[in-house]
Amino acid sequence: MALNIVLIEPEIPNNTGNIGRLALASGSNLHLVKPFGFEIDDTRLKRAGLDYWQYLNVTYYDNIDEFFSKNKTANMVFLSSHGAKDYDEIPFEYNLFLVFGKESVGLPKHILNDHPEALYKIPLYSKHVRSLNLANAVSIVVYEGLKKLYKSL
Repeated sequence: MALNIVLIEPEIPNNTGNIGRLALASGSNLHLVKPFGFEIDDTRLKRAGLDYWQYLNVTYYDNIDEFFSKNKTANMVFLSSHGAKDYDEIPFEYNLFLVFGKESVGLPKHILNDHPEALYKIPLYSKHVRSLNLANAVSIVVYEGLKKLYKSL
């Protein structure tokens, strides 16, 4: 698999379903870190993920500590509106973990503080917009990564 998409405590089932479909379409793995703002069998999640969820390579974690413990040697970057570098500067490589926060507040402050060198943002060109929809943000970053990975072949 090319990339790993990580959602820390996702809240909106439709976003998670759409990101699941994106993960499958892009050949990526999906990592979901609890607690969720929905039940995993939510019909909105399944509707957004359509009939694809059964084919998706998804790993579930009970909490952030379990995620970091099980992936402590993984190369990770973190996406946040607080990042200083733009997403197109990410040093994409196979099996890179792209870590995204929950829709309402983004990544926890301790993650932002612990990984400032690996913090990236998608630039926004309007002062009236705080952030992008999570599914849209994941799509932008994943396909930028695929573009760069496949160019290097």
